[in-house]
Amino acid sequence: MALLQTRGLTARYGDFQALFGVDMELAEGETVAVIGANGAGKTTLMRSISGLLRQAPEMVHYDGRQIGAMAADDIMEAGIAMVPEGRKLFPSLSVEENLLMGCHRRKVKGPWSLDSVYALFPILKERRHAPGTALSGGQQQMVSIGRALMSNPRVLLCDEISLGLAPVVIRDVYAAFPQIRASGASVIVVEQDIGQAMKIADRVYCMMEGRVTLSGRPGDLSREAIHDAYFGANA
Repeated sequence: MALLQTRGLTARYGDFQALFGVDMELAEGETVAVIGANGAGKTTLMRSISGLLRQAPEMVHYDGRQIGAMAADDIMEAGIAMVPEGRKLFPSLSVEENLLMGCHRRKVKGPWSLDSVYALFPILKERRHAPGTALSGGQQQMVSIGRALMSNPRVLLCDEISLGLAPVVIRDVYAAFPQIRASGASVIVVEQDIGQAMKIADRVYCMMEGRVTLSGRPGDLSREAIHDAYFGANA
């Protein structure tokens, strides 16, 4: 049985429909990548799973429970943590204080603590007393990932974590993923960078205009099929 599932997930912002019957699933210990261009519905999917955009209860299932209508705080407490697009650090808090906010609501024993986050991202220990927003973009992204890990989540949602970062910085951020996976977390990564997504994912879902247009294991998907699913067959 899947650890996390969406079933016929639809979403609206007023009169605008952003998602049209999205079905996807994440198994225990798996990393799934969701790819697609701007406006494909990827962030709306993450917001729906994390409770930032509440839906009908039966549209999102987690660990055998219907959670589509649950509040974001309750979903985080249940074990789903979000690394949001744009990092969303608290500007008035230091790096360490930002990290500690990750375990404010969910305090469970697990592999992640300040010490293990600092071992994963050593630069954060050096800068732990600095304001979070005084760091470079890549370092801020490390803080955002570390903050989510501090809750020892069963599911980690990462929304566009490479956005706006230089390639060398993206490489450093993604170098942490083998250790995150080894800790037991199941991961959903939203990416526009197809190549990066393919490197880390067990399975890939491609979205276009609010619908899943392709899914499968990276090795089974041709470049042509991915191109058509990403941009449309006539692009």
